[in-house]
This record gives sequence, structure tokens and C-alpha cells, in this order.
Amino acid sequence: MNDNAIEVRELTKKYGYVTAVQDLSFTVPRGAIVGLLGPNGAGKSTTLRTIVGLLRPTSGTATIDGAPFAALRNPASHVGVQMDGFGFEVGITARRHLEIARLAAGAPRQRVDEVLEEVDLLSVAKRRVKTFSTGMVQRLGLAAALIGSPQTLILDEPANGLDPDGIRWLRRYLRDYAARGGTVLISSHQLAELEQVVDDVVVIKRRALYAGKLSDLVARDGDSLEDRYFDLVEGVVA
Repeated sequence: MNDNAIEVRELTKKYGYVTAVQDLSFTVPRGAIVGLLGPNGAGKSTTLRTIVGLLRPTSGTATIDGAPFAALRNPASHVGVQMDGFGFEVGITARRHLEIARLAAGAPRQRVDEVLEEVDLLSVAKRRVKTFSTGMVQRLGLAAALIGSPQTLILDEPANGLDPDGIRWLRRYLRDYAARGGTVLISSHQLAELEQVVDDVVVIKRRALYAGKLSDLVARDGDSLEDRYFDLVEGVVA
């Protein structure tokens, strides 16, 4: 097993005549939190969906633990995924949703209570999902991603709908998860918050505009992640 949990190599994805991602390459080191950034339409969702096997690349490769998602044995133990389109049956309870996820992942029965406690939803486990706030739904999505005890998390806008306390909780949770050896690839538009949690940054606009350490990107005096991000996507920086 190499030092990277995720490797994207010369990835291209076309939809007919439209190229969503072209020659995209980056890595996600084990134990790191990596932010995937880009404007709307930059190819972030396409990239994430290709990594987790929902889309087939036109060319290039995307691997998790050295293999394409479809080739992973017990994929839920390798990667947990939270992204748009992974919806809920709103008429069932949070516990029932996680029971279904547990069965699909082949996880032990006690794992449901464990993840409910991890995301602070144990007290509302018997409530129907339709009564949940947006922030609670986000936490339930994270719980489902965690059900298989994965080594890597792929999260698409996980802070949407969270209040400031929820955002701080998520930040602490992700840092603790990485400290325990986990790896996180996170897509978000909340640049100021992301700057406080990520180790590395990948900025894309169909191609990679930057892929490397956050500290290297913001090394200039007075620069923030937001400053450098807009320099990159607006073409100020090559």
C-alpha cells in the first residue's frame, strides 16, 4: 500500500461534446485532509463521482487504496461517501436509515449506535428524517458514510446547513478523524472555514490549477486561501 489514499491520474471525463474534466491529476496523502475547490461547473462533482465509481472516466484513472472503486473488496471499509444524490427516505427514522446502510456495508449491528453517538444524533435516532433540520440531515449523511468504519472519507459540502456550533463540531471531528489515521477529501465553498481544517488544497477549473500544501499556497504575507483561490480561478496566477 502506497502513501496515497486517493490518486487521480490524467483524468478526463466528457459528456458528448462537453469536457467536464480534462487531464486532471492530484493525490490525497494518507492521514491528510485535502480540500477540493473550484467554481461552479469546474468539475468537482464529476471528479468525486468518478473516484467513487458513479461515473466512468473517458480516459485516465481514479483509484482508492491503489484500485478503482469497483475493484475494491468491501468498499465501505475503504471509503465513506457523503454527497448530493445520496438521499434519504424521509418517512423512516434515522436509526432505520442507518440499519439499511449497515446491512449494505456488512457492518456489525452495534455500529449503528456507535455512529449515531459520533455525530451526536443518538437522542433523536427514533425521529423520522422528514422532521430533521438541514444540519441534522448533514450529520446523518456523515453517519451513513462512517457506517463501514472507512479509512477515507469523501465529503461534498458537508457544512451546508450547519450553524456555527455545528461547523466547529465538524472541524474538530475531521481533525480528530485524521489524527486517528483517517484521510479526508472534502469539497466546499466555505473557504475561510476550510482554511482552518485542510492540510492540502486542490483547485480545479476542469484542469488542476494548484495541487499541494495549503501552507505553500498562502505563503505570501497577508494572503488568505480566499485571496489565492480567486487569483487562481481568475487567471492571475499561472
